[in-house]
Amino acid sequence: MSFELIPAIDLLGGVCVRLSQGRYDAATVYERDPAAQAGRFAAHGIRRLHVVDLDGAKAGRPVNGVAVRAIVEAAAGIPVQQGGGIRDLAAIEETLASGVDRVILGTVALRNPGLVRDAARRFSGRIVVGIDARDGRVAVEGWAEASDLAAVDLARRFEDAGVAAIVHTDIARDGMLEGPNLEATAELAGAVEVPVILSGGVSSESDLIQAAAWADRGVAGAIVGRALYTGDLDLGAALARIEAAACC
Repeated sequence: MSFELIPAIDLLGGVCVRLSQGRYDAATVYERDPAAQAGRFAAHGIRRLHVVDLDGAKAGRPVNGVAVRAIVEAAAGIPVQQGGGIRDLAAIEETLASGVDRVILGTVALRNPGLVRDAARRFSGRIVVGIDARDGRVAVEGWAEASDLAAVDLARRFEDAGVAAIVHTDIARDGMLEGPNLEATAELAGAVEVPVILSGGVSSESDLIQAAAWADRGVAGAIVGRALYTGDLDLGAALARIEAAACC
């Protein structure tokens, strides 16, 4: 299995921000033109771009549609996956119609798993399950609510649903530049046959290389946010390092 480094653009109020541990009151603005940021990422030849509508995650419906469409255009054919507030079939259809390649379903994966299964059948290869966890338990509603369900158990519910991938985020690591919870992601990847994407805490090339070493066990990629904006991680160098590691 190949491994993808996936840059992230989180949208809040139409601008590009990063949160710390999912806290909206701890948002840092990094770019006021998300499309320009998408263009800079795309120039490196990335294979996928990750977009989160943070306003949508809180509102329960997509909010930053104008910014998302601009990002898709600026990405110039590079597949964009989007999550945040997409909780019914109409929102899924509208998001895909905007040019987004894959839709990430988080809260509804817990609240309405039947919708996820239906969407995966209707839109083959274009539905991703987002599992955000705090202390191993699933959190929903923009990370504001915790559940008693283990992340691994939720992943197993979609083993045969036909979803394209699972994005696993450790909330405690997200935006903290303290390294990812690779052990938890690897455990989840080992429990299902669905490709699993690591999210939260990636801060260095070393983190990426360690994650890529698990590619043959189902860890299909890593989403990187704050480290790219702060300069702790150079996108071009990291992509080259991953490619070199895969070849050798």
